[in-house]
Amino acid sequence: MLYMGVDIGSASSKCVIMDGSACFVAKAVVPSGTGTSGPERAVKEALRISGAGTEQISFSIATGYGRNTFTAAGDRVSELSCHAKGAVWILPGVRTVIDIGGQDAKALAINDEGRLVNFVMNDKCAAGTGRFLDVMARVLETEVGELAELDEKADGVVQISSTCAVFAESEVISQLANNAPIPNLVAGIHRSAAARAASLLKRVGITEPVLMTGGVANNAGVVRALAVTLGVEIRTSPFSQTAGALGAALIAIEKQRK
Repeated sequence: MLYMGVDIGSASSKCVIMDGSACFVAKAVVPSGTGTSGPERAVKEALRISGAGTEQISFSIATGYGRNTFTAAGDRVSELSCHAKGAVWILPGVRTVIDIGGQDAKALAINDEGRLVNFVMNDKCAAGTGRFLDVMARVLETEVGELAELDEKADGVVQISSTCAVFAESEVISQLANNAPIPNLVAGIHRSAAARAASLLKRVGITEPVLMTGGVANNAGVVRALAVTLGVEIRTSPFSQTAGALGAALIAIEKQRK
């Protein structure tokens, strides 16, 4: 039998399928989150990739912002628990996790037994989140997926001093009016996002190894900026964006065994 985890965020929906031995089977990411058809589409795509039917799913767990609206799940679990569980599966021995999603960021402290022992969240401000990067990409008339490539072309950093997403947008527009090089602006934007993440990590305490999860982990520019800001290695994984869904699938396995 198979087990499913569905992570319904503000900006995207993720689904992971695992077998009873906690081995990965399939994953899917759909760029539509809570309140949309995203969760159902993510589940459908993961099932298609796995070649399984819904009757082969023994148990499922939903997590994320939209977990309470996803009635197809067998149970619902906090995203904090799921992200911690998924992070330990991705990187055994991980001690600190920074998760940056569409509209929030979380820093998690994990003990040497793989248990979540502390956390700090930023869910009141878009600064440093995926939404912040989306807005900045729009101002720069580019795609968010192209920001990391632009960062690599930078020969300097245009400092973005504001910690507020709205004021930072105005600051970037002013810098564009002054003909600041776009790659250098992108490098500054990434430094600004990294500064917010670093602040969360310092509050929760940093013990290596450090793993970055969430969709922003796909942006190599932010990952590099965070590593430079903190002076520590920031690990990522092809599973970083689906850490919450991974954890949900693992918890589904545990619940079914009880």
